[in-house]
Amino acid sequence: MKRSNKPIFWALFGAGGMLSALVGPMLIFITGLAVPLGWLDRETMRYERVLAFAQSGAGKLAIVAVISLFLFHGCHRMYHCLHDFGIHVGRGLKAAFHGFAAAGTVAAIVLVLAV
Repeated sequence: MKRSNKPIFWALFGAGGMLSALVGPMLIFITGLAVPLGWLDRETMRYERVLAFAQSGAGKLAIVAVISLFLFHGCHRMYHCLHDFGIHVGRGLKAAFHGFAAAGTVAAIVLVLAV
C-alpha cells in the first residue's frame, strides 16, 4: 500500500480553518473596527506594545502560526474549489498552491526572526 501525504495537508487545512474561524474575526474586529473607531483604547495597538509582542517567543510563534495556517487553509480551499468547479488540476498546480503556502510560511519565519 502506497503512503499518502494527504493527512498532512488535511491537518494543516483543518487547523487553519479552525484558527481562521476562531481568531480571524477577532483580529479583524480589533484591528479594523474597535481600535480605529475608539471602542478600545488606542494604547491597545500602540507600536511599543505590538513590537514587544512580536519580539517575545510566544508572540513570534503566534504570528507565524496565524500566517502559516491561514495560508495553508486558503491555498488548500482554492485548490479544492477549482476541483469543485470542474477544473481538474494536476500535481503541478497542487504543488504550486502548497508551495506558495510553504514559501509564505518560510517568509513569515524569516521576517519574524528579524524583528
